[in-house]
Amino acid sequence: MRVWRKFAIVALAAAIALFVAACGNENSGTSSPGASSLSGDVRVDGSSTVGPLTEAAAEFFQQDNPDVRVTVGVSGTGGGFEKFAAGETDINDASRTIEPDEADACAANGIEYGDLQVASDGIAVVVNPENTWATSLTVQQLKKIWNEGSPVKNWNQVDPSFPDVPLELFGPGTDSGTFDYFTKAINGEEGVSRTDYQATEDDNVTVQGVSGSKGGLGYFGLSYAEQNTDKVKIVAIDDGSGPVTPSVETVQSGEYKPLSRPLFIYVNTASLQQPQVAGFVGYYIDNATQIAEQAQFVPLTAEQQAQSKATLEQLLGGSTGTSTP
Repeated sequence: MRVWRKFAIVALAAAIALFVAACGNENSGTSSPGASSLSGDVRVDGSSTVGPLTEAAAEFFQQDNPDVRVTVGVSGTGGGFEKFAAGETDINDASRTIEPDEADACAANGIEYGDLQVASDGIAVVVNPENTWATSLTVQQLKKIWNEGSPVKNWNQVDPSFPDVPLELFGPGTDSGTFDYFTKAINGEEGVSRTDYQATEDDNVTVQGVSGSKGGLGYFGLSYAEQNTDKVKIVAIDDGSGPVTPSVETVQSGEYKPLSRPLFIYVNTASLQQPQVAGFVGYYIDNATQIAEQAQFVPLTAEQQAQSKATLEQLLGGSTGTSTP
């Protein structure tokens, strides 16, 4: 988990506490029975990227529902789907849609499910404010820089038109979901990356590194990048369709590629028959915008949230089987 998101979750706790105090214990929309009547366990596993968001939702839900215990594991999307297909969890956090073999495993074990988008995620590539040459970078240029064994150590090796400035790299460590996401999107395989860069789990260290070096380059979550535009400059990324600058709008629309993606929870429809599971999922979707914004993810659009609510209503109404975004 990124350190800055840990801090954001603490801040979100205070914000939600005020929200709950203002609204009382009244549940809205798709939420299930009243808070005081809920008890039992909710078992969640899956994506290390979605994990912090679900942990935040769980923390705030449990403040109003102290007799419910929500446990959130981070086995990764694939590892989580293995547990989900085996019936070991109620919910799987997923940073991608379910794959055919995972769906087959669920079907073989009689696991029916629904998928609900809860937020979006975007990764921003940033450079030093004095960098006037790399206003945009192509995916191929990023791969040339970051791929395993890359010999690139100067900006003029990235593009001959770039100046003779030493390239200094900063980014997340190998335990980060952001590292996994970036390496797969850019280098073609999760975990494949050059190792001669300053790795850290604290995005503020990356900000300080990039802002302190004219040739600095790094990457981390969009929300944190937008909070530090006085220290670093966000680069547009060209996947072959032209440069696109990351923003809430371009991430929500999927226009910012390949460094944006929807984030999901997959819910076992049988588990939704348990009031505490239905209550938690309903709370998560009802408050998805506030949770995402405060936890520094990109929130759903109104249409996306409405779709997730509608899907949950169908699942709570007895509809089963699979759904895809």
